[in-house]
Amino acid sequence: MVKVKICGTTNLEDALLAAEAGADFLGFIFYPPGKRSITLDVAQAITIRLRQLDNCPVLVGVFVNETPERMAEIMAECQLDLAQLHGDEPPWLVGDTRSPLYGRAFKALRPTSLVEAETDAEWYVSPQSPNLLIDAYHPTLRGGTGQTADWSVCAHLARQIPGLMLAGGLTPENVAEAVRVVRPYAVDVASGVEISPGRKDPALVRAFIANAKSVIR
Repeated sequence: MVKVKICGTTNLEDALLAAEAGADFLGFIFYPPGKRSITLDVAQAITIRLRQLDNCPVLVGVFVNETPERMAEIMAECQLDLAQLHGDEPPWLVGDTRSPLYGRAFKALRPTSLVEAETDAEWYVSPQSPNLLIDAYHPTLRGGTGQTADWSVCAHLARQIPGLMLAGGLTPENVAEAVRVVRPYAVDVASGVEISPGRKDPALVRAFIANAKSVIR
């Protein structure tokens, strides 16, 4: 069964909703220019509460061109399990045992072609699952665009990378088909389950998770 990540969590109500609905991962964006960015103190308050749950999802910090040291600090302060690197971070951050994030970070790629995707994937695949995220390409934005990734490229990569996470333009209406076509390890959604940026729609969250997990892989 595919795993589900609900990203762009900004408040406790949405976090508890996603956990109750069966989300496997929750994403918190630590990138102030982003529409779904969260502050350190708010994130701490949310994760403290989540850690009290029997079914606490894997907690993911999303970063863009942050220093390794600062990412490690934020992960410790907010009790995060994984770091998602959504900027221009070098491959050693995920693949080198000397990295402070080794074994607990994965790279998000926004490839423009299959050749680019395959080339970058060779550099960035990390040792844990998820070990790579493929998002839709956008020339300026770092994610949450609502644009759909190229599923044919993603399906090709998923056959080579068992821990691939698929993002980009997923909604309750198309996620089941995406899972059938791509066969990813996990799917990631933000804008597709929102009322407004950073505010989730309970019905959409529940429908997205149910539809994603309805597909037998």
